[in-house]
Amino acid sequence: MKPIIVATLSLFLAAPAFSQTATGQAKPGTAAQGADAGPGEMKIARAGSQASIKGPAENFTGSVRVDPVFGAHPPVTTSAGAVTFEPRARSAWHTHPAGQVLVVTSGVGRIQQWGRKAEDIRPGDVIWTPPGIKHWHGAAPATAMTHIAIQDAVGGKTVEWMEKVSDEQYAQ
Repeated sequence: MKPIIVATLSLFLAAPAFSQTATGQAKPGTAAQGADAGPGEMKIARAGSQASIKGPAENFTGSVRVDPVFGAHPPVTTSAGAVTFEPRARSAWHTHPAGQVLVVTSGVGRIQQWGRKAEDIRPGDVIWTPPGIKHWHGAAPATAMTHIAIQDAVGGKTVEWMEKVSDEQYAQ
């Protein structure tokens, strides 16, 4: 199951550059770039064209970097980001109104659902968190971790942030 999800995600993120002509036929190599795209045209967000952001201190403990993968394109509300946690860095407790998929791409991390034991996560692991489930995720104590986070918005919101994960909770 994991290889199918990872392969599907890879194909989605690396889709060929095609756009629609007036006749509805796909024409190779004509996709518009970024803001140059008009209605009904594919858009290409070139690597390096979207700025990295530091994970806000109110939502994260430690050093966290978020690199946008793709934003929502109405009517679709799905967005994704590659999130890199330095050792011991982690998110605050939070929920997602439409759930979330995490695909671990490098390093070793941890994830915990409220009321359950924390679990290690590794490259290739795919985690589905259902809507409304309180959880956190981050890096292992001595190893950084990067995952791709994919979520849908409900009423314009993708996450509900809560209290920070204490050092004691992280150490469990």
